[in-house]
Amino acid sequence: MRHVIALDVGGTGMKAALVGVDSKPSPDRPGAPRQAPGHPALLHQARRATGRERGPDAVVEEILDFAAELRAYGEEHFGESAAAAGVAVPGIVDTQGGIAVYAANLGWRDVPLRRLLGERLGGVPVALGHDVRTGGLAEGRIGAGQGADRFLFVPLGTGIAGAIGINGGVEEGAHGFAGEIGHIVVRPGGSPCPCGQRGCLERFASAAAVSQAWAEASGDPGADAADCAKAVESGDPRALAVWQEAVDALADGLVTALTLLDPRTLIIGGGLAEAGQTLFTPLRAAVERRVTFQKLPSIVPAALGDTAGCLGAGLLARDLLNTTSTTPRR
Repeated sequence: MRHVIALDVGGTGMKAALVGVDSKPSPDRPGAPRQAPGHPALLHQARRATGRERGPDAVVEEILDFAAELRAYGEEHFGESAAAAGVAVPGIVDTQGGIAVYAANLGWRDVPLRRLLGERLGGVPVALGHDVRTGGLAEGRIGAGQGADRFLFVPLGTGIAGAIGINGGVEEGAHGFAGEIGHIVVRPGGSPCPCGQRGCLERFASAAAVSQAWAEASGDPGADAADCAKAVESGDPRALAVWQEAVDALADGLVTALTLLDPRTLIIGGGLAEAGQTLFTPLRAAVERRVTFQKLPSIVPAALGDTAGCLGAGLLARDLLNTTSTTPRR
């Protein structure tokens, strides 16, 4: 069965899959993988740690070994090697050159990951993508943004990033930095950000920022954003104040983004979005209060959870195959 390798590399762990390339298998065939309409067929899934405690070289070797194991699994169980591979990585990524330029969490610089993976996998084509944009690609095509010609995907995790979706693709920008909404300044002169500015959105509205604010407000150093959401639901006034501050900052950043981008759908994901309507009800109201001439987009939760990056990596690999097959030979 023709398939590709999909790898999503995170700060501490990796998620991987073998993804079917052709039309999804008939459900009448014994053992046919099941998936929601529009999803690629997930033939095999696996996870493992990055091993970052052993240094950046060890992380790269772990990725290469994992990919080789996935290739071997495909050969054994599906009768052929993977036709291509897609990998999503954090940090600064040169997708055209296939270089993982920098990732603070992994400690690497200028890793020629596309070339290294291609060599380890026997010369198959490899696509390299930025983790958030790759996740956004999946959300746009097969997740919450399916059918929207313009969308903005914003995951709220340790930080805040964004993916700008246009007609089935994701905009990278001239230098690969498009969508960095977490570094819009929403509170001038506010908390310092590691990027060098003060008052960035992610310092107020990320899951990490809410966790820190609630730990301080509650006096419990172990409290996190999920605990804050539960306290909001129970009516705790301290939690309500922390939550509203985050919602207001997020709404300010999102309205700036929608003023510039005019998306049809605004997809919110990441850990903070797991609060459900505790987040979405006040957020929709806060955004609506702030818009004037702008068209209000649909504001919806992400649909794919932590599988978005892996699914997106599979889509990158399948796109690469389609591009290769349609390119005339010289």
